[in-house]
Amino acid sequence: MSEVTEVPSPFCGIGTDDLTIRVDGLSLKVIENGCSVNTPAFEQAITDTSPRVDGKAVSFDAAVAKAAALLKGTNQPVIGGCATDVNGMRALLALADRSGAVVDNMNFNAARRNFLALQDSGWMNTTLAEVKNRCDLLLVVGADPESFAPRFFERYLWNEEAMFLEDTGNREVIYLGKAPSGDASTSPKGKKAQVFECGMEDLPEVVAVLRALVKGQPIRAESVGGIAVADLQGIADKLKAAHYSAVTWAAGALAYSQAELTVQTLSEMIKDVNNMNTRCSGLPLGGKEGDQTANQVCGWTTGYPARTRFSKGFPEYDPYLNDIESMIANGEADALVWVQAFNVSAVPPGTNLPTIVIGRSGMTFSKEPDVFIPVGTPGIDHTGHAYRMDNVVAIRLKKCRDSGLPSTFDVLNAIEQAL
Repeated sequence: MSEVTEVPSPFCGIGTDDLTIRVDGLSLKVIENGCSVNTPAFEQAITDTSPRVDGKAVSFDAAVAKAAALLKGTNQPVIGGCATDVNGMRALLALADRSGAVVDNMNFNAARRNFLALQDSGWMNTTLAEVKNRCDLLLVVGADPESFAPRFFERYLWNEEAMFLEDTGNREVIYLGKAPSGDASTSPKGKKAQVFECGMEDLPEVVAVLRALVKGQPIRAESVGGIAVADLQGIADKLKAAHYSAVTWAAGALAYSQAELTVQTLSEMIKDVNNMNTRCSGLPLGGKEGDQTANQVCGWTTGYPARTRFSKGFPEYDPYLNDIESMIANGEADALVWVQAFNVSAVPPGTNLPTIVIGRSGMTFSKEPDVFIPVGTPGIDHTGHAYRMDNVVAIRLKKCRDSGLPSTFDVLNAIEQAL
């Protein structure tokens, strides 16, 4: 039995890096600084170590050979999930290039709302370190940071020391659209966040009015989405009076048609505030299950995010046509490779296509895939790198135990070499 300290997490978007884990053979126990996201993810038991073909245990080489045989005769394979570390994603893209596959990250429909706004008009975003050291006002729009990363406020708002703030306990938090799920946003001094609730369907109009008020435009209505315009005016005034405000949202929570326009309105509002002799920045929430890592690696490799086609010998990006779930439903794919090294519950979509799953040990399926190869989890079973939500820091993941499981890189590289 041993203990590993200062363990970074690949499971939460903020890249928590202060966990202490007790290792007893293959069993892990988070004994310090755990949370509702990280603790169960680290403590997930290993239940199977042998690859399977048609539900029967086989050798690693036999599973690789079968996977390669399934891919060799395909016209349009698709690779989904993309939940792995930097090296795993490199190998995934190499396999996609070799096999002419379409690559699609499992969280891309949410990320697309951010990418469309970014590609159309750009944005001004910040980092977690800047929030920790400078932010005096946090506006949370339609999101719940506590469910995304339970220790977000503890680590980046209520930290005891900040480089450019004398008292972090004086920071102000405002929720717009959705109430917090807990008390983490309450300051150490007992000051609670202000909450202005509205229905998710009303959020586009509420955000549009808030931006108009920031710009000093007249609003004739007295309320919008159930929120008094006077209250929205108060938020606008606080944004303009703050020394360094941050606006955060979660694209995945904006589950309505054309939500990218809400992201764009927020991004343009942030630019407006920066034209008023103060600082304001965006802070999109994301980074769970390797989605930031997938888009980063695909971005520097191809120039595009992870919804890219390689069937013509060069990368083609399309945020709509390269949706592999739609492709499978429309009969446009003839084989599925699913990569998920973090979450045993994130299984591939149901399909009758030949299916290869490279996944975390413990996955269970309603229909057994043609090939299942259990892999080690980055940050537990092998070292690696993963990007946190602000995209500027690649977290160096530790190896906590010797499970004997191969990495995603090992498996995908072996299949590519076998083609």
